[in-house]
Amino acid sequence: MAPSRRGKSAPGRVYAAPRGGFGVSKSGGRQGYQGATRKSTTTRNNFQTSRLDDTINDPGEESDVVSEQAVPKAGSANSSSQAEPSESDTDPENSYSVLLQTLIPTSSRGEPKWKRRMLKHVDESNPARSPSLSDPGDLDVVEEEALQSHRESDDEDQSDTDGLPESNDCFTRHFDDINQADVSPKMQAMDAKQWVIENGGTGSHWRSTLRRPVAFPVTKLNSEKGALGIKNFKLKSKLEKAAEQLFSEADGLMIQLASSIFSYQDVLFAARSLDNADAVRTLAALHALNHVHRTRDKVLKNNVKLTRSTNDKDLEVRDQGFTRPKVLMLLPTRQSCVKMVNTLTTLCAPEQQENRKRFQDSYANTEEKLTAKKPEDFRDLFGGNDDDMFRLGLKFTRKTMKFFSQFYSSDMILASPLGLRTTLEGDGKKKPDYDFLSSVEMVVIDQGEALAMQNWDHVEYILEHLNLQPKEAHGCDFGRVRNWYLDSHAKYYRQTLLFSAFNFPSLNKIYIQQMLNLAGKIKFSKVYDGAMINAGLPVQQTFSRFDFSEPASEPDDRFNYFTTGMLSSLVKGSSSNQSRQQGVLVFVPLYADFVRIRNYLASSTSTQHVSFGSVSEYTSAREAARARSHFLTGRHSVLLYTERAHHFRRYRLKGVRKVILYGLPENPVFYQEIVSEYLGSSIAQGRIEARLAGARCLFSKLDLLKLERIVGTQRYRTLLSDKGDTFNFT
Repeated sequence: MAPSRRGKSAPGRVYAAPRGGFGVSKSGGRQGYQGATRKSTTTRNNFQTSRLDDTINDPGEESDVVSEQAVPKAGSANSSSQAEPSESDTDPENSYSVLLQTLIPTSSRGEPKWKRRMLKHVDESNPARSPSLSDPGDLDVVEEEALQSHRESDDEDQSDTDGLPESNDCFTRHFDDINQADVSPKMQAMDAKQWVIENGGTGSHWRSTLRRPVAFPVTKLNSEKGALGIKNFKLKSKLEKAAEQLFSEADGLMIQLASSIFSYQDVLFAARSLDNADAVRTLAALHALNHVHRTRDKVLKNNVKLTRSTNDKDLEVRDQGFTRPKVLMLLPTRQSCVKMVNTLTTLCAPEQQENRKRFQDSYANTEEKLTAKKPEDFRDLFGGNDDDMFRLGLKFTRKTMKFFSQFYSSDMILASPLGLRTTLEGDGKKKPDYDFLSSVEMVVIDQGEALAMQNWDHVEYILEHLNLQPKEAHGCDFGRVRNWYLDSHAKYYRQTLLFSAFNFPSLNKIYIQQMLNLAGKIKFSKVYDGAMINAGLPVQQTFSRFDFSEPASEPDDRFNYFTTGMLSSLVKGSSSNQSRQQGVLVFVPLYADFVRIRNYLASSTSTQHVSFGSVSEYTSAREAARARSHFLTGRHSVLLYTERAHHFRRYRLKGVRKVILYGLPENPVFYQEIVSEYLGSSIAQGRIEARLAGARCLFSKLDLLKLERIVGTQRYRTLLSDKGDTFNFT
């Protein structure tokens, strides 16, 4: 079944249910309670939903479907009652006990007495208190909780009850321990953009800024490595070992990042690199798994409480959302999805992985298609399967991890922005559907710089459709939905984690408009030495600043400055000394500007003597090879080259003697490759002397983030505020 299909039961499918439970009739309605009359107040306890129940005939579950006629072996606790069909068929308690007895292996029938007591723990005065078993895939879950809810020595249960008090439990404090009188002013402060800005911590090559709503004291965990303990984060016991190993190798930056993530703060981490990529991925996967398991444990334990409750009106449980998916991860390629899945499986170590072979065949690519000549970051991103059209649902049970589960029965959704948007928008046969995103409580966006080179509009579109009120119920039990879901306040509790190699305006837009977490938000940034310093080439690098009247006119002012101030000298040189003006590379970040410059060179009378070629992200490989060849031989004196073309192909251009940057690149690595490698290669081959080679960059005050990465954190403010408009570096 394709992962984009909606997780609805097919019409006419009948769920196996025990006597005294609920089923689904062929007409789609619920069957009535057999042998007794139900009150409306007990609907909550017989709730069936895709968030709690697993899909029928699910081979990834731990128990098989048990029919209503299943009879325990002779000598079992209910063998005598089975001898009298009339009594057992009409007694809901005995029917439920018989059902649970059939699930216990024969070898364990001689269990201690406390386990048999748990099987009989059903209130006779209210037999309808048993949880809904309309889905046989959930029978093992009910048995597991009934048998283990009081086993104090069980390590997994200990991880949920031991450690810090509830007030220091980040999960409970963020989602459950809510005082509406305190929350409302914070929401109003965030809507009014009233934030208190604080220093979140600094290091030798990084800094962080914490923002919190006005008059809201943020509880920060101790981020000192010696004082920070895994118990502070209340992780599941099976995740603690991996967490301890991760923290033992972490530096100050990773420790601070972990403290913010496990405190459920929104995080913009613009300091991702090849060195810390695995640690960042492990942190995100660890937190996502812990959140999914903590949410599942809370729901199952509340099921047991409801089973034992003798009065419906005395116990109100609010522990769920509208739908089951709780974690959404946006990733650039299928290979990045493989890396994240491998991290998840390593951490949770499931005993069974259903559909894993199908996943390996569809996503993994063991053939190495990239040569070692390509840069390391390029091989890391595009190595393996670089398809950017995918979506995957993951479902977790106690021992099983299921791949390609339907979205409405999944705990996590891993997708590319393009792949997920096609599902949200639908097509001619399917209607738009985004209800499965209504209860997402954690969003992880990894490698944001790579997603920006694809189409950032898809990311913004997806974020705009998160935590909206669903159009359909999808089997939801509104009696157990958290109040802040019902009040459309889920966006204030959702945690958003953005990981990127550097910051850029689109990330800042999400940080300002979409990150409205009550726990606050923190931004991590690098302290840059400057890409021009790291270029290590003794050539002149000139930065020219132009002014603009208003932000909307900035593209036009840039174009006018380029054609009158920079291109005019090139045109004069071409007419007087053609050989001297050969090998001019014009780097253009945006495709719209690329088209504008290309049309100007082709149609303007002032550039009729300038021969040029062009390579963009839409240029075919054959045309790109021809343009590069003509540029090397001198047939084309000018070559237009876009940033996205360099991102996706990383051409090693030869014959470059001078570089003109129409705009600064977003990625500082590109500046080093274009200036240092291209010019350095020409100097090494004797095509031009170092004193004659050079690079000239055009920038405005809107390019301050790019400028900081190119010239360095200590210099960029001078270039923006100084009286002069031209700055030379050698």
